[in-house]
Parts: sequence; C-alpha cells; structure tokens
Amino acid sequence: MDTPALLTHFRTHDVPLELSRGGEPVWDDAELHRSARLSDPEGYALLALVPGALPWQRARVLLETLAASQDGLGEATRATLAKVTRALMFGLPPAYAITALLALRRLRANHKHTTRAIVAFVLEHPDAAALIEARRPALADCLEHALGKATARACARLVSEGVADKPAPPAAGSDAGSAYLRRSLLRFTQDPAVAITRLRALYGPGTYGALAPQEPPAPLDPVTEQPPIVTPTNRGDIAATLVHLYRGGPAAELRPALARYVARATRGLPRLAANVALVLDASGSMRGYGDREWAVMSQAMALRLVLSEVCERLTVIETGGTAQAPAGSADLAGALLDALGTGPDLVMVVTDGYENHLPGDLARVAATLPRAGVTTPVVLCLAAFTRGDDLTLRDPAPGLPHRPFWHQDDLAALLPWAFAHCGAGAEWIRTTMLTRLEARRC
Repeated sequence: MDTPALLTHFRTHDVPLELSRGGEPVWDDAELHRSARLSDPEGYALLALVPGALPWQRARVLLETLAASQDGLGEATRATLAKVTRALMFGLPPAYAITALLALRRLRANHKHTTRAIVAFVLEHPDAAALIEARRPALADCLEHALGKATARACARLVSEGVADKPAPPAAGSDAGSAYLRRSLLRFTQDPAVAITRLRALYGPGTYGALAPQEPPAPLDPVTEQPPIVTPTNRGDIAATLVHLYRGGPAAELRPALARYVARATRGLPRLAANVALVLDASGSMRGYGDREWAVMSQAMALRLVLSEVCERLTVIETGGTAQAPAGSADLAGALLDALGTGPDLVMVVTDGYENHLPGDLARVAATLPRAGVTTPVVLCLAAFTRGDDLTLRDPAPGLPHRPFWHQDDLAALLPWAFAHCGAGAEWIRTTMLTRLEARRC
C-alpha cells in the first residue's frame, strides 16, 4: 500500500460515490481502494480517519470495508475494523453513509460484520428519528438487506403487535416471538429498547419529505472555527505566542505559555522512530511586513516546535538568516544537500515558496537526487498566511510532494502526510489513529 499516494488521493479526489439507475455503485477509483484494502485491511481503514480526508473518500472506505469478507483476519483486526466502520458511519454526513450502505445491497454483501454495521446505523444512529422521517424507504431497504426482507418485516410485525413490550416472563403465546426477535435482530444491537423504538418508527405511519440532518453527529475531524479576518495572532495558540515574542513581548510570561501550548498540541501523539531533517527557510520574506509581519515565520516555527516533541531525532538547518532574525535570501538547494548529509530518514523543507536565491535551483537539485542514487524522501511544506493564498507561483520544486499549511490546526493532517513518506511513518499513523479511535464516544 502506497500510503503517501493514498493520503493524497483521499485529500484531493473529490468525486461523489454514486448509484446508477440499476443501483450499481459508480466510483472511478474502485481498483485503487480494493488493492489498498487487500494489501493492509486495518491500515487502509485507519487512513480514512486521518484529518483532511474527503467525505466521499471516507464513504468509499466504508463501502469497501463492509463489502469485503473478513475471513482469515485476526480478532484484534476485526475489532479495529468494527470500530473504524462505526466511526465512519457516525462521522460522515448521513447522506454519504446511506449511499455507501445502499451500494452494499447491489453488491450482495451480507457478512455478519456488514449486518451489524447496517443495523447499528439504522437503529442506533444518534439522529435516527430525524433520518427515519426523511429517508424512510432508503433505511428500510438497508435494514431489509442486512436482515433479509422477510425477517425484517417479521420483526417489525412482532414489534407492532407488542411482543417486545410484554413483561417477563412472557405470555405463553409470545415466548416464540420474543425469541425470534432476539435471534433475528436484537442480538445485533447495543440497546434493544432503543432498537425496538426505532424499528416501530421505521415501519409505522409517519410523514415523508422531512429534511434530513446534514451534519454528522460525531465528526471525524476536529471542529475548528475559521476566523472571518485572518491576523498573525488568530492562527493557533503556538503561532500567536511566537508573534508576541518576536514583537518584543514579555518573555518571562510568554515562554511558559508557549511550552504549555506545544505540550497541548502534542499530547497523545506517539514518537516517530526516525531521524528527520528540517530545512527552515529563514529569508527576509518569511518575516513579512506590515500587518502580516511574523505571521508566516511563526507558523513555520510552530511546526518546528511540534516536530521537536514528536520526532526521536530532529536536525534543523536554517538558511538565510535565523528564525529570530530572518534576513537575506535562502539557499534552499544548498540547505537540502546539507540536510541529506546528516543521514536522515526524511527531509522536510519548510518555506513560504519564494526562492529568492538562484530561482529554480531547488527543483534542479531535487530532480537530480534520484539519478545520484539518493532515495531519502523529501517533502515540501509551504507556509501560507491564509487558506485562500494563491500558491501557483510559490512552488519552488513542483516535482516534490508538497502541501500548504496556514493554521496550527493544519498540523493534524500535515504530520501524517509528511511522516507517511518515511519507513516509520506507517506505524506512527496506525498508532495515532488507533489512539484517536479509542477516544471516540460514538
């Protein structure tokens, strides 16, 4: 499984998963998902939880994971896949998840883990009441595929007849019905009482055409507030504190606060068992001017501080001036060669994209490295002022994998993407996503 390529695909390929008139799922990257899942079922599923993955890509992972047999997988892997599918079902906008579940019917995928997942979505979704009012036929189709049409409708009939409401011990005539309900439906649910209530609503009388909820009940990505006006001090706590320090604020107060913010940002993250070399552009353009002074450099330094806590070994090569006194022009190509001389597992070049020393030199050196036998991965991290910055003319090495970042929140997606390019990155991503999965409540 090509983890860097897959993460990039998950972040950029925003094509809907559609159902044809005959119900066939239509997705142009089906083979890519299938081969990735066959290569590493657990790792493939966990990649869908990486912040920044697009909803339609996550819906594809949900479909591919539920459609595949789990024969031959260990119990631990099956348990992880069950948690991932639940996270995806409740972390996706409901319409995306329903599309994936409807596709399972056409694919005739009806494994036990598929049945459990569909029953959980239809009868245990936190917004199930509203979804039933809005998408009743679709949800009934999903449930009848999971249980079988006759079985689902028999369970609904027993519930409507009040079999599930009879006190224990059940009446003589209802014992068989209660056993049938437990065997056919309730054993797949976490809360039988809630499931019975939802089943009664699904097959009972109700209104049609209600608006379905658009937002997921348990989002997969951290919910962040986008400032209406971007300033150097509202792009994350770490960068804001650094801006105040660079502008001459009281160091005795700001440095302890900076340490707290870095500790908070890296809390729970595992150590990357790798040697990372960081090429830091410290040219005059990184300082900026006017209202944007120190904004870009502070964000680059925020990344540097986070890396220093996460990486087992971090080597920093500054070019131009220094982080505290950016000046002159940055020789990114020369700094890259110096970084490679430290024997790293990964080189991260952090710049604003303005190559003001021998323009085009970094691209030429990067293109020459493979021909010289250098296989160390090199990635380009472009520090921007806002999400909407036009970086068309600010890509000094188009041949290198590159990704922009402008806010501290972007680091949650930037780190997995960058680390995926080195050997230890896959295990780091797996550990990180498992930790986040265990912390979820839904």
